[in-house]
Amino acid sequence: MEAHNRWFILLTIFFALLLAVMPLPTNWLWFRPAFCALLVIFWTTRMPQELGVGFAWMVGLVEDLVTGSTLGAHALALAVLAYFSLLTYRRTRAFNPGQQLMWVFVLVGIHQLLGNWVHSLAGKPVPGLTFLWPALTTALLWPLVTPWLHVMASRLQIR
Repeated sequence: MEAHNRWFILLTIFFALLLAVMPLPTNWLWFRPAFCALLVIFWTTRMPQELGVGFAWMVGLVEDLVTGSTLGAHALALAVLAYFSLLTYRRTRAFNPGQQLMWVFVLVGIHQLLGNWVHSLAGKPVPGLTFLWPALTTALLWPLVTPWLHVMASRLQIR
């Protein structure tokens, strides 16, 4: 992978981390999309030979540190998300936008479920199914963000 490719990928992750800690009103916190999860799905399906579970684990550890959450919560969840993303990337490239939206909802839902499980082990459980709201908002954001990322990746010849 060329250096400018690495820098662009790291820049997108940096912006996702900024959005993950951006202050929001208390009522809106549960609707914050999982920006890092969205980018892990995008980059692992775009570059499955170069970016995988290790990449997702590292992004998750950084997200844990930046957000101040239980160390390993995001790392585990993003690693599992990357694994499932890599298992299905060939099929999902052929999906129409509606099917991709549902696929992202399921993947981010698994991500959120694992994160909630780790937080429960740490004594901070989320009541009910509230933890799934980010899966919905991330899935709805997918068709808006990915066309831009595809265009930028194509211009930079990231394959």
